[in-house]
Amino acid sequence: MGAAPRILILDDEVPLVDALARHFRRRGYDPTQTYLVADAVQAIEKSVRDALPFDAVITDLQLPDGDGRTIVRLAREMLPRCPVVMMTGSHSISGTVDAIRLGAVTVLEKPVAAETLEKELRQAMASRADLDKGVDAAGEAGIIGGSPAIRAVLDVLFLAAPTDATVLIQGESGTGKELVAKALHRLSRRARGPLVAVNCAALPETLAESELFGHAKGAFTGADKARPGRFREADGGTLFLDEIGEMPLALQAKLLRVIQEGEVQPLGVDKPQSVDVRLVAATNRTLGELAAEGKFRSDLYYRLNVVPLELPPLRDRREDLAALAGHFLRGTGRKFSAEAMASLELYQWPGNVREMENLVARLKVLKPEGDFQLVDLPQAIRGAQPLPAIPQKASSSATTGVDLYAALGELEDRLIREALERSGGNRNQAAQSLGLNRTTLVEKLRKMSRR
Repeated sequence: MGAAPRILILDDEVPLVDALARHFRRRGYDPTQTYLVADAVQAIEKSVRDALPFDAVITDLQLPDGDGRTIVRLAREMLPRCPVVMMTGSHSISGTVDAIRLGAVTVLEKPVAAETLEKELRQAMASRADLDKGVDAAGEAGIIGGSPAIRAVLDVLFLAAPTDATVLIQGESGTGKELVAKALHRLSRRARGPLVAVNCAALPETLAESELFGHAKGAFTGADKARPGRFREADGGTLFLDEIGEMPLALQAKLLRVIQEGEVQPLGVDKPQSVDVRLVAATNRTLGELAAEGKFRSDLYYRLNVVPLELPPLRDRREDLAALAGHFLRGTGRKFSAEAMASLELYQWPGNVREMENLVARLKVLKPEGDFQLVDLPQAIRGAQPLPAIPQKASSSATTGVDLYAALGELEDRLIREALERSGGNRNQAAQSLGLNRTTLVEKLRKMSRR
């Protein structure tokens, strides 16, 4: 049988601390009781010196000699794997937000039943144990690399994941915002609940409210059956609002109310319905600037920006290119030559990781066997690197020459046309069969139409 989990309890209400200590002792925990911030600091420092670190901390927000955020900060520095649950008798939104930003897994409003506190603590400790496998889980979600830039992302991700804090993911197109949202959900206490993704840019303005918040049967023309809406579909899980910067201002006001109240009111329904949802939002735009320009509600921006997570462009993490190439080529036994890899590392990657993934998919189609050499890369990626000289044989091609890239362009056009024919003109299916994103295929079709 393992040692009893060690927990630190900090609150200036002596009867409350004593009652909680008795409760947790009966449940098999080893509680340490403190009543001042200074006492708790000493207890944490001693636990580290004695190599008997606390497994969890419970703290009040406001104390006579300081506040609980000091303990959250200290636990993050000295006990990085120790979850902190905060209690508060005040209604300070800023204090709550600060505590979550600093790393508290949740903030509970007093009075809190001992059973509720124990449940939160048990879930938090289980979540932190799961984070031992965090890097592997992030890799499984597709977040690949060990560069300082991506490590900084993972540090924030691992701190934010076990909490219910709203996360705002910002980064250029193709940097992997959806992958990060999936990893946040997978590593959260809501992992067994649903992850519902909504592309805000694709919401039809006339139906956006119904899509998000639901409607009753007959609520409007064409509403032949009730629909729960994305918020209620995500109840108990995570709602991922992608491209949040494209949401119309009128809908932003309604979203803000849902976040504040924790309830939605479907169209045609008299009473609001409560929802328990963790929000993750993403954008490739700078929401702070949009808010300053009046194009995005500043109050909604502050609600979403509890934990900001900035994804670096691929050009700022070139040391991850080899790992990404290996990831996209896994199971094939193939690789890029040293010359080809050097060229990849010089390229600017305006389309980021998605562009690299699509490049590898295209190369696998155009060259079904063997490793990829410098000559196999598109001219834009080869850049100014000279190609090795190719000895020419005496033949008609030696005098007339062959435009390799024109030939490859024709092959690409033919493959695209064949994919569209097989799919009966369905661009989504055609893009899938070619290993491309739909938007990439649409752009290629646009270029084909100009040729």
